[in-house]
Amino acid sequence: MGDTYVQAYFHLVFAVKNRKALIQKSWKDKLEKYITGIIQNNGHKLIAIGSMPDHIHIFIGYNLNQKIPVLVEEIKTSSDHFIKENRFTSFKFNWQKGYGAFTHSHSQIDTIAKYIMNQEKHHHKKTFSEEYIEMLKKFQIAYKNEYLFDFFNDIKGGE
Repeated sequence: MGDTYVQAYFHLVFAVKNRKALIQKSWKDKLEKYITGIIQNNGHKLIAIGSMPDHIHIFIGYNLNQKIPVLVEEIKTSSDHFIKENRFTSFKFNWQKGYGAFTHSHSQIDTIAKYIMNQEKHHHKKTFSEEYIEMLKKFQIAYKNEYLFDFFNDIKGGE
């Protein structure tokens, strides 16, 4: 009897609503651990996660039994509730609509994981809008500016 073997890797990217710099260093590790739990509870394997004050990158070994939109919605909804329940910020927190989902090959795992883990260093040279548009172009994804995240390039990270 034959068996089915599948291997897929996804790099997910989404932003805080209105690109507000609300994810603080004092609680970002708790947020990342919480999101890791969501990913693992849904049968995916977390490879790397890195949050910046206004956006997050998640790299997973993907379980094909769940659709990406369903996973992203669960991550956003549950983590939004987690942030509010724990009162991590006194400001209104929501994730922005939309997300990026990019596939990678097995040979790219180390490169993408290092890229995500070095987000702070990376964003000293490049804004989130530059980074995201570059990713869309690299993957030859047609996009319209009016449907991109709200980019405010004067946002600075940190607390």
